Parts: sequence; structure tokens; C-alpha cells
Amino acid sequence: MTTKIAPSPAAAPPSQPRRFSINLRQSGIYVAFALIVVLFTVLTDGALLQPQNISNIIVQNSYVLILAIGMILVIIGGHIDLSVGSTVALTGAVCAVLTVQWGLPWPVAVLLTLLSGAVIGAAQGYWIAYFGIPAFIVTLAGMLVFRALTLTTLGNQGIGPFPDEIRSLSNGFTGGYLGNIGLGPLGGADLVSLLAGLACVAGFALSQWRKRSARLGYGQTVDPMPVFVLKIVGVAVVVMAVVVQLARFRNLPWVLVLLAALALGYSLMANNSVFGRHIYSIGGNLQAATLSGVKVKAVTFWVFVNMGALAGLAGVIFAGRLNQAGPTAGMSFELDAIAAAFIGGAAVQGGVGKVVGAITGGLIMGVINNGMSLIGAPSERVMLVKGLVLLVAVAYDVWTKRRA
Repeated sequence: MTTKIAPSPAAAPPSQPRRFSINLRQSGIYVAFALIVVLFTVLTDGALLQPQNISNIIVQNSYVLILAIGMILVIIGGHIDLSVGSTVALTGAVCAVLTVQWGLPWPVAVLLTLLSGAVIGAAQGYWIAYFGIPAFIVTLAGMLVFRALTLTTLGNQGIGPFPDEIRSLSNGFTGGYLGNIGLGPLGGADLVSLLAGLACVAGFALSQWRKRSARLGYGQTVDPMPVFVLKIVGVAVVVMAVVVQLARFRNLPWVLVLLAALALGYSLMANNSVFGRHIYSIGGNLQAATLSGVKVKAVTFWVFVNMGALAGLAGVIFAGRLNQAGPTAGMSFELDAIAAAFIGGAAVQGGVGKVVGAITGGLIMGVINNGMSLIGAPSERVMLVKGLVLLVAVAYDVWTKRRA
């Protein structure tokens, strides 16, 4: 009698160590931004990073950054909005009529201006979401219609000046509530601005730590601890360097505080809310989103309502900065906002993009404009460089997608 020996169970494969990989699509834009800043710092003999110039870059590009926040959501959802420049002009005209001609209190006027922008977005969102007309056609028509309404509202002339509060929102700075603190060779700096910068760094570090812990809890791949710490330190150095320069000049611009609040709120909405996930799912795969029960029409409609409201806010900021609403306001703003979104990592087909990336893309355009102005480059060369940067950014997006 022969005894059969049962085969031993196969040995479990050894656990694979976690590997560190860099997301080229997400990381490349920040590396490019750093290289552009270094390049223009060298070409301008350090003038680019002077306190007053950093403040100018933020204030002069604030309206484009606000538009880029809304535009990135539109593009993630698989659409485009060509009317935001005309919407900025029209809402700025509405704000001027309400404050200068009608004499309404500025908070009421600003609220009604934002509401008018939302109504414009709702009008376009209806045709796109519920009537099925492509966004390109609807917003192209809107670009012409709203520009005509702007000329009609203003009577082909500027209206101003605006109340001091609106001008302070666009050009003003936070007060030195706690006085200055000495920074040695750098001189004095506003203490409130420094504390705000430290709070931002602490909040970023905490959010990244919680995100890392959650990924580990689900068994997902994370960066090694030295790389994770290096990222936190790098962000902290950049943020504090900018804050120190601003605190040495005239403290934090109010529009920067507004931008920080918008960036934080919209980042949380896009990454952590059901509505945000629905926007990504619609842009990533419309049919799958529809079959999954996503209310595609409603989400698309509210994305354009949001874009209109942000365009209204940008209209208030831009008109307040110039201290008048003019018929030519907002020219080419839609191109700057779209370029900021694509340079910041948005995919042409939709479904990919981040709010922080769009803001970074807008800052890249702002640094290029400012840096080339400092070195005395002619306007045609500035347009050439910006066009090439946009082309390279989109080509980079296509290359990384094919590589993946």
C-alpha cells in the first residue's frame, strides 16, 4: 500500500516593498514654476523677488486667478467658457451703476453683482445642460451678447470712482494690528502677516499628514518619510519667504486673503465633497457617470452658475483696481483663465485638474508678464513666450497620458 503525500501549499509570495513614484502630471507644473521664477530672478538681478514686486504680481493677477478657479472646474467637467471676459466687464458695469449712480451701500451692491454673475452663468448653464447645445457655442454667443450689454449699460464710457471699501478690497492691505517684529538684516515685518503664514504652513502640514495616514490605513502607496518631510519643508520655505517679503512691504494684500479663502474652500469642495467627485466623474466618463446615477444636467448647470458668480467677483475686483468700470474691461481674460487651467495640469478631455494647479498656472503667466516687463521685452515677445508655454503645457499633458 502506497501512501500519497499531499503536496505542500505554495509558499506565499514575498511582500513587495512600496516603491516611490513621482506623478509627472502633478509635480511637473511646480518644478516648472520654480525654474521660471529662478530664471527671471537671474535675468532681473533679483528685482522679481523684491517685496513690492511680489505684491504687484499678486494684485495685478488676482482677477485672472479668481477666474482660473472657476474655469478649472468647468474644464474638469469637460466644458469650456469663452464668455468670462465679457461677464467680468458686464458685472463690473453693474457694480458701478449700483454704487456710483444709484448710491447703494457697497455690501449690497457687491452681493447683487455676484447674483447678477450667477444669473448669467445660470442662463448659459441652462442651454448647455438642459438644451444640449455645446458649451463652446453657448459661451461664444455669450461673449458677444454680454459685451454688447456692457456697452449698452455704460453708454460707451467709464463710470467711477468706486467706494473706498471696494478699492481697498482690490488694492488695499491688512493693517498692522500687532505691530512689527525685527528680522535682523531684513528689517521689520508685520507680525500678523507672519502669524498668518505660519498658520497656513501648519494647516498644510496637518492636512498632508492626515492624507498620508489615511492612505496608509487603506494600504496604498505613499512617499517615504524623508521625501514627505522634504515636501513639507519645501512648501514651508516658499510660503514663508513670500509672506516675509509681503510683511516687509505693506503687509498682506486683502485680495490675497480672499484668494487664499477661495483656494482652500474650492480645493476642499473639489476633493472631499460629493459634488466635486461628480464633476470629475462627468469629465472623466460621461456615460459611466450617467449610468452611476449622477445628475449630470444639474451638476453641469451649477458648475456654470459658479463660474458666473466668480466672474462677477472678478469684475468687482478688476473695476475696483482701476477705480472705474470701462467698456473694454475683461478683454482676453477668458484666454488667460483657460491658459492658467491648462498650464496648471487640466486635461483637454476633462476629468483631470486641481484648483491649486490652476492658481499655479495663473501665477506662471503673471510671472512671465512681470519678468519680461522688468527686462524691457516688447509685447510681441511676451505673447510669443506665453503661447509657447501654453503649447508645451498641453503637449506635456498629452505625453504623460500616452506614457501612462
